[in-house]
Amino acid sequence: MSHDRTRAGFKDRTRIADARERLLSAAAPHGRTETIPLSAADGRAVAGTVESPTPVPGYDRAAMDGWAVRAEDTFGASSRSPSVLVAEDDEVPPEGAVRVHTGSELPPGADAVVMIEEAERVPQSGTTGSSGEGADPRDEGGSEVEVFDAVAEGENVGPTGEDVAEGQTLYEPPHRLRPSDLGLLKSVGMDEVEVAERPRVSVIPTGEELVQADPEPGEVIETNGLTVSRLAERWGADATYREIVTDDEDALRGAVERDLDHDAIVTTGGSSVGERDLIPEVVDEIGEVLVHGVALKPGHPVALGVVEETPVVMLPGYPVACIVNAVQFLRPVIREIGSLPHESHPTRRATLTRKVSSEPGVRTFARVTLSEGEETDGTEATPTRASGSGMLSSVALADGWVVVPESREGLDAGEVVDAQLWEVNE
Repeated sequence: MSHDRTRAGFKDRTRIADARERLLSAAAPHGRTETIPLSAADGRAVAGTVESPTPVPGYDRAAMDGWAVRAEDTFGASSRSPSVLVAEDDEVPPEGAVRVHTGSELPPGADAVVMIEEAERVPQSGTTGSSGEGADPRDEGGSEVEVFDAVAEGENVGPTGEDVAEGQTLYEPPHRLRPSDLGLLKSVGMDEVEVAERPRVSVIPTGEELVQADPEPGEVIETNGLTVSRLAERWGADATYREIVTDDEDALRGAVERDLDHDAIVTTGGSSVGERDLIPEVVDEIGEVLVHGVALKPGHPVALGVVEETPVVMLPGYPVACIVNAVQFLRPVIREIGSLPHESHPTRRATLTRKVSSEPGVRTFARVTLSEGEETDGTEATPTRASGSGMLSSVALADGWVVVPESREGLDAGEVVDAQLWEVNE
């Protein structure tokens, strides 16, 4: 689209879903993979189908403490007429039994396990063995075993591959590995896994009024770039937090062109239609602006573009608007490029304590704090008093936000809503 800042004015704002679709159409999985130790793979997306190289367990094992036996030798056994077997040490011959513990390998010849409470070791006929004070007579004192209950073949036995079969498919892209997954991979004998590389994202804060510290009158401490770069890391990227770039077309152009080797570029500030909002024009000059102005609040002056196949997300300078748009557009871009699943943010059901107003046709993100209700049995969501998009504290001190869809003119107190916990670790 040909971009003209003086005619834009955001009279026609693109709906969020359409804007996101246009941006994602300019993004594609980078396709790069790497093999890393399991200890470093938490949260990473598998790069291909992961199959188990070995079965788990790798042998038939006892599922109970007791005696490994041949099932046929126990047929007909009862408390009145027990089967009498010979206690053995290693193998189970016909009419033999070997003491086993839960998880131990089933000895050769055995095909079942009699539970310890259903058997008793006794002195062999003609001997005078003693169990000793405090010993369990079912386990000590002789070389014969009386079995009081019959078992079927395979009873109380965990067969080879009961947990995981050899060659079993464990994970497929875009599965994102969790700590329990890493434990499973280790259990099948793996110590490393092939994953998709983390997308490389450049975060460029812009604005001639920005400084990193010690602001003079008229200057503002830079926070957007820091916040967005850390969010990008949480969302699965490797983020490069660049130095501040002033409101100058040549400087902005140079900053964007410098980072075209990254998988995505995100700028903060300068995305509106004022005289110093230059970044959309710069991007349109060296690439294409796909969207400028989205029907959401706060933060409609977002711009989305592409330069040499690198998506560029141009976020507004107001901190709240910046964060809202980062969640809506940068997060899905990172997911797409990094072959990560497109998952929604975790939500929590809550009852609104106050009315939330919104503009029809605009999706509104109302910041809320969550608490256990005094008048309701569940969680309550209280909209923050601050509504301005420049008040960073209204996000930092909130627990999430409630989304008012375009079709609604606000939400009423008492409505049960889904509060998005947007800042949780992913």
